[in-house]
Amino acid sequence: MENELTLVCPSKELEQEILRYKEEHFAFGDTQVHGTGGLAYYDDFDEWLNRIRSLRDNPPENSVRTSTFFSRRVTDGKLIGCIKIHHTLTAELESGGHIAYGIRPSERRKGYGRQQLRLGLEFAKQLGLRQVIIACDQENAASAGTAMSCGGNLIREYIEDGIIRQHYCIDL
Repeated sequence: MENELTLVCPSKELEQEILRYKEEHFAFGDTQVHGTGGLAYYDDFDEWLNRIRSLRDNPPENSVRTSTFFSRRVTDGKLIGCIKIHHTLTAELESGGHIAYGIRPSERRKGYGRQQLRLGLEFAKQLGLRQVIIACDQENAASAGTAMSCGGNLIREYIEDGIIRQHYCIDL
């Protein structure tokens, strides 16, 4: 595939690329940078990176191990999206599901979401997960479409903070 993606871990070496990724979301009018573990809320890159690494390697008590990856296009090395995978769920995390993801605004509607999610599902399989839950707002048709394109079935709708949310289940 011409625009094949690969997953890469966030690193200090990727700092400038990640910051450009974040800024593109803000310039587009996004208030969140989905799948990044809260990148939008950090002004200090190193603080965010340390948080992401601690959640992956040694999560604090009452947290779950979480892996965060950027998807990188093989042909030119551009960061295309980000995906966050909870290795397990707590009662608190059940409303958010196992996987959160996003694609940078300039690369949306090109099939990258599906490619990125497939890579994330392969990682989830390696963790030993048998199924994953993906949550999205009902109005986010792109996210729902991505989940369904990878075998997701709508299993639940509920209202949270006045917003209709959906859960999609994908069997691995």
